[in-house]
Amino acid sequence: MKELGNARVHLVAIDAAHAGQRVDNFLLRTLKGVPRSRVYRLVRSGEVRVNSRRVDVTYRLQSGDRVRVPPVRTAAVARGPAPVRAAEFPVVFEDDALLVIDKPAGVAVHGGSGVSAGVIEQLRAARPAAQYLELVHRLDRDTSGLLIVAKKRSALLAMHHALRAGTVEKRYLVLVKGRWTRAAREVALPLRRYLTAAGERRVGVNPAGQASRTRFELERRLDGYSLLAAAIETGRTHQIRVQLAHLGFPVAGDDKYGDFELNRALARRGLRRMFLHAERLAFDHPRSGERVRLCAPLPHDLRRFLGSLQGAAVDADAL
Repeated sequence: MKELGNARVHLVAIDAAHAGQRVDNFLLRTLKGVPRSRVYRLVRSGEVRVNSRRVDVTYRLQSGDRVRVPPVRTAAVARGPAPVRAAEFPVVFEDDALLVIDKPAGVAVHGGSGVSAGVIEQLRAARPAAQYLELVHRLDRDTSGLLIVAKKRSALLAMHHALRAGTVEKRYLVLVKGRWTRAAREVALPLRRYLTAAGERRVGVNPAGQASRTRFELERRLDGYSLLAAAIETGRTHQIRVQLAHLGFPVAGDDKYGDFELNRALARRGLRRMFLHAERLAFDHPRSGERVRLCAPLPHDLRRFLGSLQGAAVDADAL
């Protein structure tokens, strides 16, 4: 990576060693101490450009790209970033290339959008000797379950290639309102991001959107609810939640796309979070090539809620 230009605006040439990372992550390292929300504004306003063009924060840098980095001076930077609370999370798998944790619900995977620090920042604070820790993929804040972190850049690039190739299996458990009548169903819908009138980011079904594919299978029928397994073939933002809401099966506890009146009733019955859990992962190890299969059972609060449903035909301890 080579810096070009003057002291005010920097043009950074991306080399092969730094290719593949998202532009927002690149900027967070380049503009140390600048909040993620500020970095997002720089990209969306066009102050940051790649090859003289506007890009989205999710753009992945390529070898040979030239990134325009504007001067950033804020009081927050002058004081330095607020200290991050170190935290470890339940480890499901770890070696010298990868770390897989069982993320609890209510914890964002990274800082930004009103969150000072997430899983990745807390892990870095807890492991100061670690030279490299990067998210391989993301989970929504209120989704619990398996989350992959790369401990080497080569592992990150290999896992990103596997995700794009569709060789990573991801299976979720999700509770929806309503009676799911099919044993299995393939759902393919185009999804597109948009902003609400209040400026909040959402995703909706739109013919101009990106393709999303999920295979849903019925696990249990309960009293007015259905417990489904969801195997995603694409990794679109809020994919499972938006698809199910569009089909008329809102996810229990979903505060963005769900049934809000139902959510209030569920909270009184003990469900105070979204019922969506990343239960299983399978992938080829980036070094050995061996197939790795991992499982994170449903958290206790979700098992307890299933058991509390009146007339529920389910053994909560067996899940």
